Amino acid sequence: MFSRNITGLLFLQKYLLKRNARNFSRILDIILEKPVGKSTKVQGWVYAIRKMKNNIFFDVNDGSTNEMLQVVIPKSSKPVDLTYGSSINAEGILTLAPNGRLELQVNETYVIGTCDVTKGYPLQPKKPYNAEYLRQYLHLRPRAQEFSSLLRLRDIATANINNHFRSRNFIHIHTPIITSNDCEGAGEVFIVRPDSKEVLESMKKDGMSLDEIYFNSKAYLTVSGQLQLEVLARTLSKVYTFGPTFRAENSKSRLHLSEFYMVEAEKAFVSNIEEIAEEIELLVKTVTKDMLDHNPLDFHHIGATEPQWLHSKFGYMTYDEAVNILNDHTVQLQHPIKYGDMLSKEHELFLVKYNNSVPLFVINWPKEGKPFYMKECSNDSSKVAGLDLLVPIVGELVGGSIREDNYEKLKLKLPSNHNLSWYLELRKYGNVSTGGFGMGFERFLQCVLGITNIKDTIPFPRWPHNCNL
Repeated sequence: MFSRNITGLLFLQKYLLKRNARNFSRILDIILEKPVGKSTKVQGWVYAIRKMKNNIFFDVNDGSTNEMLQVVIPKSSKPVDLTYGSSINAEGILTLAPNGRLELQVNETYVIGTCDVTKGYPLQPKKPYNAEYLRQYLHLRPRAQEFSSLLRLRDIATANINNHFRSRNFIHIHTPIITSNDCEGAGEVFIVRPDSKEVLESMKKDGMSLDEIYFNSKAYLTVSGQLQLEVLARTLSKVYTFGPTFRAENSKSRLHLSEFYMVEAEKAFVSNIEEIAEEIELLVKTVTKDMLDHNPLDFHHIGATEPQWLHSKFGYMTYDEAVNILNDHTVQLQHPIKYGDMLSKEHELFLVKYNNSVPLFVINWPKEGKPFYMKECSNDSSKVAGLDLLVPIVGELVGGSIREDNYEKLKLKLPSNHNLSWYLELRKYGNVSTGGFGMGFERFLQCVLGITNIKDTIPFPRWPHNCNL
């Protein structure tokens, strides 16, 4: 029965693919294959219209590429409601125009959805719009060519990240979005509880706050899947997760979102921070190169160029070395640094510039100010074996560390206001040393594509006072 169901499903998939192939062609495939003389049917949206003596020329895009397909129709056959922004389908013969441009010669075009640009439509043909303006219209922003290019590149980067980890024998884990712990301990969490008063009333127990009723404890939107990955690494050895994370911080800066995506990985049987740094460098370079190789048109359309650091070895320095460099260049800084302080964005970007704009690992940080789970350095108990990867445009892109595997030391460092007895118990049964890292996906896109504001790397950005759509 199972094999028959699978066979039937495969047949249905093949049938649907063939049927769709008969009906419509992707504009990307047309541009790549150039099947001149072939009868072809396309569907998409009109991006420009030009009226000539006997014919109407209009550009159609279906989202598969940034390239447009020129469609030619006799003036006498033009639909009345064919306008910029309308959705259409058209069937005709592919030819080459005198200038060598591919075009579809049709006798009839059907308008699927009209677009009356005189009634408040905020986009005009061939008019450039800045990113701040487009953010006012998140539901229409993808129709701007630069942003649709970004979305295709984001898709490629997502696929490449998963392919990269699979090639490195990491196992993908769906870590929970609702969690009982604040991994970073900074308190920047969103509380999760039912909105229904009836549900809360029916589950109410004496002594419990509203935030504790449903799960018998407070629950949050996750800030990181790291602690859950540490559980799985002690069975599967190499694991990763790639999903949404949430930070309830009051920041509207160009580098912060309330909801963003994190790439996190954890390895067992690792005891030195350099091994984690090597994994990070390989990930960043491989995914960047694959983006360039698989979609150079969109890459260059948004004004991005191949990062100069792609073929350079990332730099290394200790926290102590970083502070010494900053103190030697205080005249170039607005805010000096004191030993023990965390690096500000100004400090991070200065260090990258100092390293010839090549990404830079800063390792071995002061223990104070770093999360409880980081392992002390073997040669200096005042430091932890942690790292930050600093890159152009955004500063810190990746954070990572070797995790504390000593039961007694970890017991003393656990936050008293969190129930993490299970986390401590991992160190009792078949314990091994693990290490891992987390990379902000949107910051990665900022760095690689040269995008100044993080809100322009994600389809529907959320930040304080803004949760549209």
